[in-house]
Amino acid sequence: MNTNNQETYYRRVDLPAGDLHIYASDRLFHDMGAKVLEMANNNLQIPNIRYMSYTPDAHVGIGTCIGTTAVWGEEDGFVSPSIVGSDIGCGMRVHVTNLKADQIKDVRLRRKLVKAIERLIPVEAHARGHFSDIRLEHVLRKGLHGLPGKYVPDAYTPRRATSLTHVESSGFRFDENALNRLPEPVWHRSHRQLGTLGGGNHFIEIQSLQINPENREIAEQWGLFDGQVVVMIHSGSRAWGGSVNQYCSTDVAKTMSKLGLGTADPKLQYAPLDSQAGDTYTNLMYSALNYAIVNRHLLAYAVREAFREVLGPAAELKTLYDLMHNYACAEGGEDRYFVHRKGATRALPAGHPGNPAPYAATGHPALIPGSMGTSSYLMVGAPGGASNYYSICHGAGRVRSRNATKQLVTVDEFAAAMRVGQEDEIVVNHRALETILDESPQAYKDVDQIIESVAGAGLATVVAKCSPLATVKGV
Repeated sequence: MNTNNQETYYRRVDLPAGDLHIYASDRLFHDMGAKVLEMANNNLQIPNIRYMSYTPDAHVGIGTCIGTTAVWGEEDGFVSPSIVGSDIGCGMRVHVTNLKADQIKDVRLRRKLVKAIERLIPVEAHARGHFSDIRLEHVLRKGLHGLPGKYVPDAYTPRRATSLTHVESSGFRFDENALNRLPEPVWHRSHRQLGTLGGGNHFIEIQSLQINPENREIAEQWGLFDGQVVVMIHSGSRAWGGSVNQYCSTDVAKTMSKLGLGTADPKLQYAPLDSQAGDTYTNLMYSALNYAIVNRHLLAYAVREAFREVLGPAAELKTLYDLMHNYACAEGGEDRYFVHRKGATRALPAGHPGNPAPYAATGHPALIPGSMGTSSYLMVGAPGGASNYYSICHGAGRVRSRNATKQLVTVDEFAAAMRVGQEDEIVVNHRALETILDESPQAYKDVDQIIESVAGAGLATVVAKCSPLATVKGV
């Protein structure tokens, strides 16, 4: 095992199939366990892989660990549905408001906000969204540009048009013929789910900011201030992304068999980029990325309506940034490479050409959620991130499974973490905490340790800490 001069937060592990780079403190690294190294060794057996790393929140997933960055050259590369993840395009979105936390200090007011959001955004399983007038094929093909104008009200006011400019991507282009491969029932179900949250770890959270003094200048350029109320959204591509994975898995498996590819893990799927199966998956994956971007946009649109309903028309919600943490795409300059990020977030520094224009001078916001009851973070990429293809963590990362959490954590412990009954209670939309016990803070790693590792490794720095005020969860 070799280390560089940031030995506390970085190590290179020499596995039989190749080198794995891990960005984590000693404690987080040793807590990962042997299984994550076994899975990495399987991933490293995919031909022509250039680079693979784990973020400090890495933990076991299906086929590939969550917290993985894996890179191939575009010329001889591979695409892996397993390294993209089942919820294609899952990611984060933050909207800033013109409100201060003191203005929603009253628990009763926060409950009103939560109820209004819940009324406008279905959170029940299999619930139907409220956007039936949107053409699914338009948003799949064009992303945010496929939405009717009324859902992008700032598109015609350039000085305020953050909806289309303050995003990692407003839409991916791809071979639209691939869309014809998915059957009609998938289209119907996916159309119904536009603007819905989904279950698991997806959420909408109202938070207040605490600016990091060391990056106060950047925070001010982003329009942030101490005590500011922001809204953080975590969701993905819903049924469309799941169907893409399900449809493509058969063709990818056949291609692997035909080419004699495989590892000890039968759930690890991959195919050459230039194969028919690889090409079909890549194109359909891009359509799912478009769906995910639009879905988060519509969730934010509904939250904006809820805020105005409860607090009046003066309440503003502007897009700070939207980015993904389950995807694969081509990056780089003359040397083009194909980067997979599964549970990993891109964090570009100031001056990097990949930044959207509004963030060219500062670097874009990297949105890192914690867990219910703990802080989240807004970070910005550092030049040192180049060593890891500008990838950082995507959250706290689970420390125990859902079943284990239900067995080991009591409702009283969950309630204490949410400060139920206190003035600073974190309001949650579920009347019975038992229904979301598997999402309690005790299910996750310590997000502060995760952030410390990212900053300590020189990958990114903290711009603001986000403290939870109210959370909306799906089921």
